[in-house]
Amino acid sequence: MSNYDLIVLGSGPGGYVAAIRASQLGLKTAIVERENLGGICLNWGCIPTKALLRSAEIYHYMQHAGDYGLTAANISADINAVVKRSRGVAKQLNQGVTHLMKKNKITVHMGDGKLTAPGALTVTNDGKVEELTAKNIIIATGARARDLPFAPADGKRIWTYRHAMVPPEMPKKLLVIGSGAIGIEFASFYNDMGAEVTVVEMMDRIVPVEDADVSTFLEKSLTKQGMTIITSAGVESLKATATGVSASIKGKDGKVVNGEYTHTIVAIGIVPNTENIGLEALGVEMDRGFLKTDPMCRTNVPGLWAIGDVTAPPWLAHKASHEGVIASEAIAGGHPHAMDPLNIPGCTYCHPQVASVGMTEAKAKEAGYDVKVGNFPFIGNGKAIALGEAEGFIKTVFDAKTGELLGAHMVGAEVTELIQGYTIGKTAELVEVDFMNTVFPHPTLSEMMHESVLGAYGKMIHM
Repeated sequence: MSNYDLIVLGSGPGGYVAAIRASQLGLKTAIVERENLGGICLNWGCIPTKALLRSAEIYHYMQHAGDYGLTAANISADINAVVKRSRGVAKQLNQGVTHLMKKNKITVHMGDGKLTAPGALTVTNDGKVEELTAKNIIIATGARARDLPFAPADGKRIWTYRHAMVPPEMPKKLLVIGSGAIGIEFASFYNDMGAEVTVVEMMDRIVPVEDADVSTFLEKSLTKQGMTIITSAGVESLKATATGVSASIKGKDGKVVNGEYTHTIVAIGIVPNTENIGLEALGVEMDRGFLKTDPMCRTNVPGLWAIGDVTAPPWLAHKASHEGVIASEAIAGGHPHAMDPLNIPGCTYCHPQVASVGMTEAKAKEAGYDVKVGNFPFIGNGKAIALGEAEGFIKTVFDAKTGELLGAHMVGAEVTELIQGYTIGKTAELVEVDFMNTVFPHPTLSEMMHESVLGAYGKMIHM
């Protein structure tokens, strides 16, 4: 039997970060992983998808070389080579996490972990069983893609995100079910790579968690790029054949339209990985399968903590990492600040990109705020025009009484890099004059952030 101060079950961006921080604080730490160090994010999620999207982005620019006074002839894409590069990026980062475990003297136990009692778990690997104990255990087992109940993914014609990252062939006519971040990113990737893409969303707009203005703009942009987008619709049936997929889609008018596709990506949400790890026997409180925690990531069972996608939304890698730090610091006897969900940015890496933090305009009004709203378009920014990326806007929402930044919403080139400026502002509780009095460098895309704030108060300069 091996005894530790802390055992982390799961090595994704929440788990491995929690283990590193715990070790830095002097705790004897172990991590248990059943598949790959780095979890879904590094191996099958955030990072390899961005590698795919980068290839698609470059392919897009090559096809539009003439817009930049350049000539590129005989352009083609090799999906196998694109996928190979993506897998190479994932492998490199997996090796990086392995190095970090060694550097921080964290013991790695590969295998299936299962809680057997408070402070105890077993690790099973190839029939061999290890018993581990610790005063504290963090559950960081993540989540997996949710299947359609009537058409589970087969990896050939019906895909989850994992299948979509290593496609057996390039789809010619692709149906994407769900328009959240995962669905829209893959729709954007395959559209740029040359597939004919249809997106079906049950809500009345795509990327429904985003501000309504962003959803409207993005739908127009993707439609202009050649996608077919169907909102307020549901897939009534889905049947894979040897050559494709037959789908029946019920629109908002109640009519059912049948369509034929070569492949389908199902992106309708996630299922937490909480089965078969011993939670029920310990009496851990759950909400629809997700673990309930307090602001310090404690469950109702003393010594048992939970972070990341097995807990409440938003289900984002950076949220999991930050929770890992909070939990480890609390376990070590510190007094970390609880995380405010409204200060967690969200990013979607489609083309154009989407990023946001805080409340949408509608949510702010529903909460009773009198708001001031600024909106600055990319077409008014010199750097955006020089880059050939004049599509998009930045929107800011302020409390008219206090000047508090309630939310920021962006769509356009590199907005996933820009959003952190507003995230810092919200975390630091800056008000409108702080943003107004900040000097933004010229020429940069970030100047639009300044102009949007100025616009909310009738002081916009360049529009």
